Amino acid sequence: MGKPSSLVHFSMIFFLIFLHVSPLVTSTPPPKSLNDPFLKCLTNHTSFSNQVSNFVFDQTNASYASILQAYIRNAKFNISTTPKPLIIVTPLNEHHVQGAVVCAKSNGVEIRIRSGGHDYEGISYVSKAPFIILDMFNMRNVTIDVQNEVAVVQSGATTGELYYNIWKKSKVHGFPAGVCVTLGIGGHLSGGGYGSMMRKFGLSIDHVIDATIVDVNGRILDRKAMGEDLFWAIRGGGGSSFGVILSYTVKLVRVPEIVTTFVLGKTLEQNATELVLQWQEVAPRIDDRLFMRLLLQPQSSQVEKGKITILANVNALFLGGADELVALLGKEFPLLGLKKENCSEVSWVDSLLSWANFKKGAKPEAMLDRRTNMASFIKRKSDFVEKPISKEGYEGLWKEMVKYDKVGLAFNPYGGKMNEISCDATAFPHRAGNIFKIQYSVTWKEPGIDVDKKFMHQTTKLYKYMTPFVSNNPRRAFLNYRDIDIGINNFGNDSYQQGLVYGVKYFNNNFQRLVKIKSAIDPGNFFRNEQSIPTHPTF
Repeated sequence: MGKPSSLVHFSMIFFLIFLHVSPLVTSTPPPKSLNDPFLKCLTNHTSFSNQVSNFVFDQTNASYASILQAYIRNAKFNISTTPKPLIIVTPLNEHHVQGAVVCAKSNGVEIRIRSGGHDYEGISYVSKAPFIILDMFNMRNVTIDVQNEVAVVQSGATTGELYYNIWKKSKVHGFPAGVCVTLGIGGHLSGGGYGSMMRKFGLSIDHVIDATIVDVNGRILDRKAMGEDLFWAIRGGGGSSFGVILSYTVKLVRVPEIVTTFVLGKTLEQNATELVLQWQEVAPRIDDRLFMRLLLQPQSSQVEKGKITILANVNALFLGGADELVALLGKEFPLLGLKKENCSEVSWVDSLLSWANFKKGAKPEAMLDRRTNMASFIKRKSDFVEKPISKEGYEGLWKEMVKYDKVGLAFNPYGGKMNEISCDATAFPHRAGNIFKIQYSVTWKEPGIDVDKKFMHQTTKLYKYMTPFVSNNPRRAFLNYRDIDIGINNFGNDSYQQGLVYGVKYFNNNFQRLVKIKSAIDPGNFFRNEQSIPTHPTF
């Protein structure tokens, strides 16, 4: 950390920064003289008045830039023209969170909440209005109770830190969450929590048994205190619409001592089209211990020089041994041609290292490294598929993908446990009736408006092509694959109608219940962002 500035210096600089920044980013008039009352308010909400300088960073602080940039995962939001927070608050305990909420609210400044920074559209750390960031990375304790098969995880912890701590205590326990090990628990779980064990165990939120949250009044609420409605909402409805998630308590699951992984695929010249057609029939209905993600990516042909082809790769986790898996797929998925030499029998924790693309031989401690390579520019979109896509549909898709030789697709199969949990059991609605979920993905390194427009256009064209083959009325989307193309909220007089546009896509029939809960616990709509749950006056 850099040397903190004094409170007097902080106040003067804060005021000057505020005057300088507000003309560029104003959507509502900034409060007068935010600096003094905000800092005084925060000081009053900590045990020791000198603590404020340990977790509050203004733009003149030497650590401000490194803290802001540490969890920016999309380089699009790491440029000079991106609106910056007036200050960053990095709470060391729950009282600091309470203070930040109360003081931001009382001083009329927006607050953005960041746990891991994986929000694809930067909503957790960017706003057009004057704002502060509440960055939760210091609150990352993980407590494992193997005897009761329970973990308490603070929202600033990463999935990798959770996995590592489980592994330290038990080699036969795990948790169904994402394959990326730098995901922040607060955002990942509040949005649902997909992972490679979802067909066997469901989503992360299906194993949440308690939570703590700071509400708009600065109260710390557990499940009993918040009530079942709010507890329902923060399991799939996105936590940042309702308060600040402090922690989740989750039930662990039993995993075999040995699991099996493989990556195997074919190109179009190797009959990938037939492989994909068979995959979509098999992957959603096969043994629920098996998760087979299908990755579709344009690449240079090894057969015809100068030609672009499509590689269809199957990336799999099986909660069992290789012999059983080879026999199973030989019967159910013969076109894949899986052999035992294609498989790796490893521990569950080592399978995570493989899925997260760590180098061979990496140790579990590698999952504790929060650092990532310099952020790339990215765009992501999502879809849900309810019935198999025709051969003609795929052949048309290949033509589109070849035209846009950077955009890839990931198909995540449903079935198993996902079909057994009702669509309204949690706020996450995308359950039975889906055979797989699609993620559209493009990543690039070159900065510039023209490059950005090119890849946005390519992704949009591919998304448009898929319209006849995916869910409709509404065309649904996954909250944690954030996509502002499907609608944003300006929070004017038609805020509810604007929220309805994207809300039904993310939450389908659960949207109205989320609005009712939001209107009851945060009627002033303090916790808001471009795609948050709106309030409604009739609720």
